[in-house]
Amino acid sequence: MPFTVYHAPPGLLPELVRELGSAVTAVRDPLVIADGAPRESAFAANIWLAPEFIPADSIGDAAKKLTAIQRNWSLVPSGHFRRAALMAEKLPRVSARPLSFGQPLPDAPLGAFTLWEAGLLLASPRTSQPVPDGVYRFEEDKTGPPSRAYLKLWELFTRLGVAPRPGELCLDMGGSPGGWSFVLASLGARVFCIDKAPLAENVDRHPLVSWCPGSAFGLDPRHAGAVDWLFSDVICYPERLYEWLARWLELGECRRFALTVKLQGETDFALLDRFRAVPGSRLLHLSHNKHELTFVKL
Repeated sequence: MPFTVYHAPPGLLPELVRELGSAVTAVRDPLVIADGAPRESAFAANIWLAPEFIPADSIGDAAKKLTAIQRNWSLVPSGHFRRAALMAEKLPRVSARPLSFGQPLPDAPLGAFTLWEAGLLLASPRTSQPVPDGVYRFEEDKTGPPSRAYLKLWELFTRLGVAPRPGELCLDMGGSPGGWSFVLASLGARVFCIDKAPLAENVDRHPLVSWCPGSAFGLDPRHAGAVDWLFSDVICYPERLYEWLARWLELGECRRFALTVKLQGETDFALLDRFRAVPGSRLLHLSHNKHELTFVKL
């Protein structure tokens, strides 16, 4: 029977196991093996699309068998750590340079492997993400953005290959101090931010950014008119966020959504399924998310 390997983000292994349910056949932090073809998973940082077990008689034999498949491999330690590290040292080096936002992602195939047993590799030449462990690291802007939240949008737009275009109208709800507004304006989009707290001075004076004091949830979708993107990184209960989203979907004229779903206490999978049920949407965990997911509807 075909199987798939899912790589959990730090701290979210229990959620990944629950999400995959009865298909799970083995768990070895941070990896979960599940029966069946790859399926979309909100709690997987990376998905191994073509995994197989490969016997390896020695460290050298393991490196030889991996490089016979392809050049680039990333080790995911899950046991036999010293022996696995020695195997990785014998493989060609994979660039660990941070990504430059706006530049194309690496296009060379990147496989993932772990040493499952002392003489048995678990490896996949193809994975769902083109960066090691599915972790997106960027050359950071340490002067412009007023908070590190901007990295969520950098990662989201990089992963999706879609971002607001110059002239498009974006609503940034609860956006103070302006990390997301900063990114959106830098792309040439028009940004209207609503928050009780003001924006950072450098963001507020940007000619493409307008700020209005008020509640992020106070704007009536019927009064907003046509909107290209709706963004929210507001801290609120997921139930309230879903009710707000449903109101926009029913009454508003917004084409695309990117909302942070802040998970509170025990994860409510039934509620997450309601987010997933929105046509054209998906839930994903970004490298720069903490105990939260990102809802996207394009």
